[in-house]
Amino acid sequence: MAARDSGPVLVADAGSSSLRLTVFGDEAEVLAEHHSSSAPDEEVSGPLRQLVDEAPAPVAVGHRIVHSGPGLSGHVVVDDDVRALLQDAADLAPLHVPPALTVLDAARDLLPDVPHAACFDTVFHAGLPPAAREYAVPAAWREEFGLRRYGFHGLSYAWALDRTAELLGRDPAQLQVVITHLGGGCSACAVREGRSADTTMGFTPLEGMVMSHRSGSVDPGALTWLQTRHRLSAADIEEALNHDSGLLGLSGTSDDTRDLVRARAAGDERAALALEVFTHHCRRGIAAMAASLDRLDALVFTGEIGEDQPEVREEVCARLTALGLAGGLRTPSADGPEIVSEPAAHVPVIVVPTGEAQQVCHETRRLLRGLAGR
Repeated sequence: MAARDSGPVLVADAGSSSLRLTVFGDEAEVLAEHHSSSAPDEEVSGPLRQLVDEAPAPVAVGHRIVHSGPGLSGHVVVDDDVRALLQDAADLAPLHVPPALTVLDAARDLLPDVPHAACFDTVFHAGLPPAAREYAVPAAWREEFGLRRYGFHGLSYAWALDRTAELLGRDPAQLQVVITHLGGGCSACAVREGRSADTTMGFTPLEGMVMSHRSGSVDPGALTWLQTRHRLSAADIEEALNHDSGLLGLSGTSDDTRDLVRARAAGDERAALALEVFTHHCRRGIAAMAASLDRLDALVFTGEIGEDQPEVREEVCARLTALGLAGGLRTPSADGPEIVSEPAAHVPVIVVPTGEAQQVCHETRRLLRGLAGR
């Protein structure tokens, strides 16, 4: 398999309800793209083939994969052994990994002569300190079953950290920041000297903050109570926590903050409650992450909600005065990273447009350079 680190790179980002394919040029410019708002299935080879036919031939394909599982701790070029390890990780993120593997298999069949890179959201957190990594559960669960905290949204965090450092004129290794990714999934991360020091998501992408239709953390005693007292099955609970909870479960109408902001203004009390719970959990997550830092050099928002929902940013920051934050934030005026807090703010608040696909492209090229240097 030939490998060179220049030329177009095709990036595949498959989710539980969407597929985004992007071909990037050498300067990270977008040469072609395809977006679908439905989950990838066995017909995914059609959109892949159409994009490959229309765009310059890629020298590699980078795949965003949410969970690496216990067998992989770095981004990696996919071979049959790696593919088998990825299958073992599928049930750890059942909404995300299976559709990503569907696209991976189709792309490897369509483009067998170029390298395929698996780029993981968990890699950014691979060096979590033990205090942030371990659950306080029996040793057998940790040692025999591999129960531990992995963390997610790592590709988004890596991109946002580098853009933040550029904006502030600092080396990433000099910074101590909290980054929060707010989108369909939501999490926060403490970054100390370029590395993840703690994060709100854990063994799966279900732990932590309230999300669009995922619950976030729920008392485990409540879940066992639902099983023993009300006879809900594990499958019923998993379905409800992943699909019928979060903003959707609280509001009863929508998992989209834009809808809920409009509904709240029209007097919808359930929409107001959903936003109040959501922003409360955002503040709780951000404050918890700050506890792993010596200082707070900046608070960074990314993800679709973090980037596009000024009401959420304002309600989060205006009530985090204990961390030196304040309201009065501006709406970003540009497409790139921007400081939205007042010039004299004690802690800058920064908005970074999400760049997971660009980060996958970057990591794929880094792997290609490693192959070319062998």
